[in-house]
Amino acid sequence: MFTIQKSLQHAKHALTLLGLTCGVMAHVQAQGQAPAVQPRLADAIIVVVNNEVITRYDFLERYKMIEARLQSQGGNLPPREQLQRQLLERMIVERAQLQQAKETGIKIDDTMLDRAMSRIAEQNKLSMPEFRKRLEEDGLVYSKFRNEIRDEMAIQRLREREVDNRVQVSDVEIDAYMAAHNAPAATAPQELHIAQILIRVPENATQQQLADSKRRADEVVAQLNAGADFTKLATVYSDGTDGLTGGELGWRSADRLPQLFVDATANLQDGQIAPIVKSGNGFHILKLLGRRTQSVLRAQDGGAAGAAAPAVAAVKQTHASHILIKVNQVVSAAEARRKLLELKQRLDNKAATFEELAKLYSNDFSAAKGGDLGWIYPGDTVPEFERAMDALPIGQVSEPIESPFGYHLILVTERKSDDVSQERQRMIARQAIREQKVEEATQDWLRQVRDRAYVEYRLDDQQ
Repeated sequence: MFTIQKSLQHAKHALTLLGLTCGVMAHVQAQGQAPAVQPRLADAIIVVVNNEVITRYDFLERYKMIEARLQSQGGNLPPREQLQRQLLERMIVERAQLQQAKETGIKIDDTMLDRAMSRIAEQNKLSMPEFRKRLEEDGLVYSKFRNEIRDEMAIQRLREREVDNRVQVSDVEIDAYMAAHNAPAATAPQELHIAQILIRVPENATQQQLADSKRRADEVVAQLNAGADFTKLATVYSDGTDGLTGGELGWRSADRLPQLFVDATANLQDGQIAPIVKSGNGFHILKLLGRRTQSVLRAQDGGAAGAAAPAVAAVKQTHASHILIKVNQVVSAAEARRKLLELKQRLDNKAATFEELAKLYSNDFSAAKGGDLGWIYPGDTVPEFERAMDALPIGQVSEPIESPFGYHLILVTERKSDDVSQERQRMIARQAIREQKVEEATQDWLRQVRDRAYVEYRLDDQQ
């Protein structure tokens, strides 16, 4: 097991050797000193992570993708050595997570993966053949892209089990949240757009490790004060999962951010950098990218602002029913869609009622109630379902709609606007508190995964 400082030294040495290997080859070719047999870059082990390896080929393929994406965003690239070090660290953490997922029996089968790929294509408004062609035009190998999505899904499942499912929210926390957000002096709810650079410290860090991490954070701040680009420094230095995407956290209501972040950015103007924030995970360098006031309940984003602004808490509710045909190893997506088209034709011809067909064919708990889902708030369902439901006139049956659960026929029977009930406000508060705790717990868990992994840098053995 290595300390962060020692790990960085080994990583720097390994990546320097990687660069020298390529540089010597280029120099020989430039001097016209080609050997009798044309050399070919052989693969080599860069890092051992527990019982698996990261090879030079794997690393260079990933690096080319990251480099191409950063170049497409414009501007100067970060120093090559620093970008490589950041990428290598990310690959180590990913490999450790995938190993844990495998050890605990998490598996993403081809059916699940195919559905995920179809959703990605649909989100890009492309058919699967068009999507595959677009990937190839961008220089991506389709099979490798599929494997990357499979890995991402496995890691997500692991995080849900190891982090999300273990986070608990007590009634006392909900009461405190609601008391604070219903106070007379409460201001209108806000959303913040923040970017961060996280300098992580290891679990049970020594004073020297803390000092080393703080020094790195100070160096980053010094570069920012000298005019360096935040996005590029995040790519180079951040240990957060968002590092290679510039550290952006996206727009989030204040309730969905760690309180440390909210307090640190409270008095900042857009574009300003906050003083370094220390948490259990390390040192955070925060930049406020934007701030906006929520004038209405943003229930489609989870609705956490509802409790903070009772005066504007009226939301649209939809009374809907559905017939769900699940896609699995027995029923393909094409078969599910075909079956629902047959059922819709029967409904259009008034050969049966929606309730009758739902009781006979729907594959979920609502079948016993004729497909009745009750009153649905914005954000209660997956986006694909909600978009189709919101577009439907009352009394009209949708075309087959795909979601992560399968294919649906949707019927809207009523709509209304109503104030958020006390029970609903408590649910919103629970969700906001939970998201905040999950964010913090995820960072802590990732630190533990990295610290507990056996990591050995091996490229120096290939000299």
